[in-house]
Amino acid sequence: MNRIKQLFEKKQKDILSIYFTAGFPNLNDTRDVIRELEANGIDLIEIGIPFSDPMADGPTIQDSGTIALKNGMTLKVLFSQLKDIRKEVDIPLIMMGYLNPIMQYGFENFCKQCKETGIDGAIIPDLPFNDYINEFKPIADKYDIKIVMLITPETSEERIRLIDEHTDSFIYMVSSAATTGAQKSFDEKKQDYFRRINSMNLRNPRLIGFGISNKATLDAAQANASGAIIGSKFITLLKESKDIKAAVKALKETLNN
Repeated sequence: MNRIKQLFEKKQKDILSIYFTAGFPNLNDTRDVIRELEANGIDLIEIGIPFSDPMADGPTIQDSGTIALKNGMTLKVLFSQLKDIRKEVDIPLIMMGYLNPIMQYGFENFCKQCKETGIDGAIIPDLPFNDYINEFKPIADKYDIKIVMLITPETSEERIRLIDEHTDSFIYMVSSAATTGAQKSFDEKKQDYFRRINSMNLRNPRLIGFGISNKATLDAAQANASGAIIGSKFITLLKESKDIKAAVKALKETLNN
């Protein structure tokens, strides 16, 4: 069974997923970041593929992507770095990136490499849902790569139910229609959105991302979904500390206090 499916069958609440940009702060940090996150109890890791035009990302992730690209990170380099990663870690790993570099690599080749490497899924924020259904899903299914779709407060109920029907891992529930970035708390409007999605009784579990940076936002996300996704806050800590172990330790302290 796919590791993402196994995770959600084993653990229904308080799942914590961490996003980081591959090749940041240094080109060869990727494996060390993954190992350190797993060693500190993280349930799921999203490995960011840097791209020159990241539309949905805020300044923190944009800057990390720019640095990673300057460091020489590419999909080919990333797959070579992850070649034997399954000898070292067991938790689910997901690639997250925009469609352009994945299409340049070749989508089937991308899925094939994910399968051979031990990557369990992919999040492609700018992949149109109809294209996913008609072109991409059959290829991803062939290699058992779970494509995770995003919803926002503006996503219609009809579209949400279609996503729920045609995916089978989890739904990435974006906390707002804005770009990524840290927030101190979720306002009542976002809380209403969380409650509305909960009332739909979807079959897929959800993880809430965008804006989670402290205990208050983490608790709110975990109370309204199966768990939370943190990206910008961790990347900020990596940038500030320039030490992976220190950044992970600081993240845990931030989320516990």
